[in-house]
Amino acid sequence: MDFLRPASWEEALAAKAEHPTAVPIAGGTDVMVEINFDHRRPEYLLDLNRIGELSEWEVGQESVRLGASVPYSAIMEHLRTELPGLALASHTVASPQIRNRGGVGGNLGTASPAGDAHPALLAAGADVEAESVRGTRLIPIDTFYTGVKRNALEPDELIRAVHIRKADGPQQYSKVGTRNAMVIAVCAFGLALHPETRTVRTGIGSAAPTPVRAREAEAFLNAALEEGGFWESGKIITPAIAKQFAALASGACNPIDDVRGTAKYRRHAVGIMARRTLGWTWEQYRGAGRTLEGAA
Repeated sequence: MDFLRPASWEEALAAKAEHPTAVPIAGGTDVMVEINFDHRRPEYLLDLNRIGELSEWEVGQESVRLGASVPYSAIMEHLRTELPGLALASHTVASPQIRNRGGVGGNLGTASPAGDAHPALLAAGADVEAESVRGTRLIPIDTFYTGVKRNALEPDELIRAVHIRKADGPQQYSKVGTRNAMVIAVCAFGLALHPETRTVRTGIGSAAPTPVRAREAEAFLNAALEEGGFWESGKIITPAIAKQFAALASGACNPIDDVRGTAKYRRHAVGIMARRTLGWTWEQYRGAGRTLEGAA
């Protein structure tokens, strides 16, 4: 195994172009596990740790540009307001040591359906900034996952950053696992309210071959909130609406039985998480509305 260690982003792109099969490594929290257990033996490893810009972020008017190697611990500490769903997901990532090393770029590159960041990225709305010596392109998160541990990157492309829409409303994240630390999700669910567009987005992890959105559940809830005047009134969502939303979210799953859980359990758990995160986010939305009314 050859070890490539570029000193700049340009050198990294050139190395990837010359060796398309080279596996990028930054935090190493996924790649090194596979190598240590001899599940993977790449011909080339492409070390990106000398490229400082990958660990930087920029908060813009509408979105946050998050470098591919920004660690989860930094998201938790510095971007809790702009990216609350992703910050909550970051809290569930393994141990403090892993959170200090791992980043969203690695989750996206591995494209495991159990990756903790995926539901939050889907719910918030994100674009993956991919680059090669041929140029740069933005890949919408909805089209990024193409199969089990497969993504839309071309062989010569590297993930440079992720552009994530800043929260314009409450976001929540929930995960089921056997314990709090060092655990791979049995299933996970992310939910984001977008009051500016009066829409709701979701993200489901570890309950289908790829991370997915519960699109029918979103469409149902969007219509119910609009037709019932919930956005304007801030009134409590009825149990019937919450129950139907949960059922549709559960129906969006296409899980398998494995050592971590059965398909039946995953569907059930996603429904429970959908109902609970809807309750949590809506209470936050109602509370924010009452605060604004009181201030006025």
